Order: sequence, then structure tokens, then C-alpha cells
Amino acid sequence: MGCFAFKGGKGRRRPAGGGKPPPAEPKPDGPKRSKASSSSASTPTRSIQELSEERGAARLRVFGLEELGSATNGFSRALKIGEGGFGSVYRAFFRSAAGGRVVLAVKRLNQRSLQGHKQWLAEVQFLGVLEHPNLVKLVGYCAVDSEAGKHRLLVYEFMPNKTLDDHLFSRAHPPLPWRTRLQIMAGAARGLDYLHRGLPEVQVIYRDFKASNVLLDGEFRPKLSDFGLAREGPTEGRTHVSTAVVGTHGYAAPDYIETGHLTVKSDVWGFGVVLYEILTGRRSVERSRPAEEQKLLGWVRQHPPGGDSFRTIMDPRLGGRYPLATAREAARLADRCLGKNPKERPDMAEVVEELERVLRMEPAPATPKR
Repeated sequence: MGCFAFKGGKGRRRPAGGGKPPPAEPKPDGPKRSKASSSSASTPTRSIQELSEERGAARLRVFGLEELGSATNGFSRALKIGEGGFGSVYRAFFRSAAGGRVVLAVKRLNQRSLQGHKQWLAEVQFLGVLEHPNLVKLVGYCAVDSEAGKHRLLVYEFMPNKTLDDHLFSRAHPPLPWRTRLQIMAGAARGLDYLHRGLPEVQVIYRDFKASNVLLDGEFRPKLSDFGLAREGPTEGRTHVSTAVVGTHGYAAPDYIETGHLTVKSDVWGFGVVLYEILTGRRSVERSRPAEEQKLLGWVRQHPPGGDSFRTIMDPRLGGRYPLATAREAARLADRCLGKNPKERPDMAEVVEELERVLRMEPAPATPKR
């Protein structure tokens, strides 16, 4: 979505109606950050909170609760486009300074969510700092405390094609072509690579990579969303972050589940799971399947990429319209991402390079005849 200015002013401002900046709270389970002399991502020198206070204030707009209520027609059910553990997401309509209509997405915190405020704050802090074509853009936020309770909302760019999850698993959408699937995964990999090594001051671990967190714009370009569980990477001299195990069942790396040691290789594991999802058209866990097929990773291991039975795992909705050689290469890459030893998994830069190589193996789209 292009840049725009709202009618009545640009940038960050305090609206009438009680909007206020987010409190500068430290992450409750995060380690204190040492002031390292190096500026590489492996030895971070700044915290996300520090960077947020410095950059987020200039990038994010503070919205009023009444303004968001008006833009969503009173948070009308007719404008609801999604719902999750955080709360509900609505399509919202605003007027630009030029008088045109701007469509955005508003996420409203469920006030009964115990972890909601912490995740809301994490999104404001991370997305106020992070900026990449394959990350969703946070436009602003709303934080209002009233007698009725605490109101916490986020305002994002609107993504008209919903999520990768919708297009893989919902019959309401036509099946995604094979090349589009690879292009989506390559873009998502670029987003993760940026998180892991794109900022000189700090490394970011996404911690919740799954198909429902990959949003798709009007051209099916992917953007990672939902940074409520994101964490800063290890500080200088450390190999991992020790934290309570959170995430989504079926996507968390076994080494993270067993030890609580979080690294960027935890994200690589989740990426490998979704790579098999785009191959098979199946979710990581499907209880409606026969017992031996309920867990995706256990099932695909019975049909390795080089084996004669490999074709049997491919998504039947593709109708055989994919080059077998590129499908095998994508599965081999997924297997590497799912290596038992996290140190042997590729980093995301290597994953990007490999997916781009696989895409180059694809035959060029036929040029329409005049």
C-alpha cells in the first residue's frame, strides 16, 4: 500500500478521545542487554525497546478509539475479516488528506485475553522498528484506558488476499499454482532472513512461523504478520535465549520444546513445516486423517524426495501441474530445515538462495499469442 496522509494531519499525534503512546515496559522474560562494541546481528548493541522509543514514535500514528469505531462502523460484524487468540480483525475505511478512501485493517484486543497486552506491546515495539517488503506494515495503534476497561488496537495495511493458510486449506479459494507457492515461500524466507540479520543493532526471532501468519497482498506477495510472540535474539557471548515455550502446536522445533533454548534455527524448523504444507496441501496436524497420516512430518518421511512414492504426497489440488524435479528439490530443502540437530539446519539466507535456484529450474511461463 502506498504512503498516505490522513485528513487532519500527518504522522504521529495525540488524538482527542484518550489515545496515548504505549508504555515503555521492559519485556518481562527478556535478559538485560549488555552494551557490546560490535554492531553485528550476532552481538546486538541495542534493544528493541530502545529502538522503538527512538524510531517508532516517528513512524507510527496514534489513533483515537472513536476514530477507529467510526472507520469500522462500530466494529461491525459485517466488516470482520478474521479472528484469533488476540482478538478480532476488521476492515476499516478512512479518508486521506486528498479526500480519497483508504482501506486498512484494525485488530482489536480481546479484553479477556490474559496475554493480550503483552503481545500488543510487542507488536507495537517490533513493527515500529522493523521495515521490509515481506513484513506487514503497522500504520499505528490505539491505547485507551476508560471506566469500561483497557482498549488496545493495532492498525495495519490491508492485505486483500488474506493468508497462505486460507488458500492452501480452504475450498472457498481456487488452488494456488505451484510456482505461486514457491514464490510465496521465497518471499517469506526473505522476511525471516531480514529478521535474523537485517538489523545491525539487534537480531529478531519470529517464533511463530505458520501459514496463517503469512498474509498475501493483491499480487500474492507474502508479508509476515503477528509479532506478538517475537523475541530478541541472544546477547553477546550467548548462543540462545532461554524462555518459556510458546508458539503453535505442530510448528515449534523439538529442541526448543525440550530445552526452552530459542535460536533463529527454531524459525528455520517452522519454515520447513510450512514448506511441506505447500507441497502436500495438508496441515501439520490433521486428526481427521488415518492414524499414520495425522502428523504431517511422520507421514512424509515414509515418502522421501528421491523415492518412487514421492508423488503420492503431492497436493492433489495441483492436478499434477508441477515439475517433479522442482518438487523433489523443495522437499529436500524442507528436510534440511527439519534437521534434528539445529546447528545443521541452513540459515535463512541459504534457504532464500536455494528457493531462488529452484524457481530458476521452473520453465518460463508461456507468452500468450497475439
